[in-house]
Amino acid sequence: MTRRKFSREFKIEAVRLVTDRGVAVAQAGRDLDVAESVLRRWIRELTATPTAAFPGNGQMRADLAEIAALKKEVARLRAERDILKKAAAFFAREAM
Repeated sequence: MTRRKFSREFKIEAVRLVTDRGVAVAQAGRDLDVAESVLRRWIRELTATPTAAFPGNGQMRADLAEIAALKKEVARLRAERDILKKAAAFFAREAM
């Protein structure tokens, strides 16, 4: 089964259906053919960061993108450290 994709506008309207019009989350989910848990997550995302919610097209929020970049850098630095440790051990053995 392929994963369904919803536009930012659809998500915002779905959240407004619940928040502005007072429709129950369960009812709105059934009407829109969206799982109740998904609709609740959309509500959380939109209320937490209205401008950054639902960036779409695989784009990450700025804070998540920064965390991903930092994790990548940490992995690179650990690899460099491990290489240097091995080289130091090798040259220490050769010196003896």
